[in-house]
Amino acid sequence: MTDTVSFSVAHRGIQHQLSLDLDGTLGELYATLEDLTTVPPTFQKLLYKNNPKTAHDEMTLREAGIKKGTKIQMVGSTLQELDGLQAKEAEERKRNRILRERALKAPVKVRSTGSASTTDHQYRFHELTPLPHLPNPDSALAVLRRLSDDQAIRHVMQLHKFSVGVLTELDPRERPDLLGLNTNAGQEIKLRLRTDSYDGFRVYSQVRRTLCHELAHNVFGPHDNDFKELNSQLNREVAEFERAAAEGTHRLHAGDLYEPEALENEALTSHVLGGTPLSSRNDSVEDRRRRILEAALGRLQKEEEELESSCGTAGPAS
Repeated sequence: MTDTVSFSVAHRGIQHQLSLDLDGTLGELYATLEDLTTVPPTFQKLLYKNNPKTAHDEMTLREAGIKKGTKIQMVGSTLQELDGLQAKEAEERKRNRILRERALKAPVKVRSTGSASTTDHQYRFHELTPLPHLPNPDSALAVLRRLSDDQAIRHVMQLHKFSVGVLTELDPRERPDLLGLNTNAGQEIKLRLRTDSYDGFRVYSQVRRTLCHELAHNVFGPHDNDFKELNSQLNREVAEFERAAAEGTHRLHAGDLYEPEALENEALTSHVLGGTPLSSRNDSVEDRRRRILEAALGRLQKEEEELESSCGTAGPAS
């Protein structure tokens, strides 16, 4: 007698009610879901309570922990969506190649007030790659592009001659313990962009601080004093660049966008316990700015300690 189990699989807001043999395989379930959603089995990811970490096609539904009433959330993109994403990436690579060729052919200027140099194309992220099997890869690509175009990040990459082959994302379900990972000293940097439940993206400023941490691993592998000194320097340079840009002392290149994060807006209006507002003290504007920057860096140091415990980079060749 066949032992069947009834359960549901949700994909992009649509509930699919299934009733299958408990001794049937996950491969058969994947094939059924492909018929229902057009998502190929290799791109399907099933999320449910107590799902095994080492699932394979020959595992039975019983072995996979699927029971009566189990609610499964499936994520994954169709071939049509993947083709569209790949076409966009190909167009982006073509555009970058044309810009790079134009830059190489352009005459070298002794003095310039804004045009990008060839080093702008050398010290950068050469490829941006979201994970195609996760929801909304276009949105993930937009976050990666925002990081790549961030003026403060571009500033420190030029300053320290950082070059990164691929900037991509970490799957929160596959590596829940990590926020960032640098492979082979900049060959690839992976960042946790998404929330654990795939329903949104992490705060941009937090992702960017993780990126600064992983960029420091381009030079130093272990979290030793040399690494911490460089990492603090990168965060300080990002903060100083944004402060200077907000004051108008940095001239941005034509077409560049600047989006200040206002590191310490609240510090300007915060109160000292039992005292007066910081902004009303009889000190100079420069003293006030320095105190704001020091407060921001103090908070960054605490966040960096938390980042170290969530960083998968153990050394240059990890």
